[in-house]
Amino acid sequence: MSMKIRLARGGSKKRPHYSIVATDSRNPRDGRFLEKLGTYNPLLAKDSEERVKMNMERVQYWLGQGAQPTDRIARMLEAAGVLTKKVRSNPKSAVPGKRMAELTKKKAARAEAPAAAE
Repeated sequence: MSMKIRLARGGSKKRPHYSIVATDSRNPRDGRFLEKLGTYNPLLAKDSEERVKMNMERVQYWLGQGAQPTDRIARMLEAAGVLTKKVRSNPKSAVPGKRMAELTKKKAARAEAPAAAE
């Protein structure tokens, strides 16, 4: 059985509230789960202590049992100091689009023009 620690969505339309759950990866996102490990409220400020609440003892237990955290949960666990920080590579989003590249080139040309005139 492939275990996951992931988010299960709750709350009403445009007012999300998530439960952090341990579940079989084959179950639906909001479906059956084995244990609720905490909550995540994205509407609160990022520095709020109420934004992410987790029972770290149970999270450690499930990680020890082989449960794999999803990307979002892994980031939360890294911030809490439970997991080591992974190096992520997303090279496509790091490259600016055509329009932004043109604007950057024009801006650099304008910055050089007054410097060359002096």
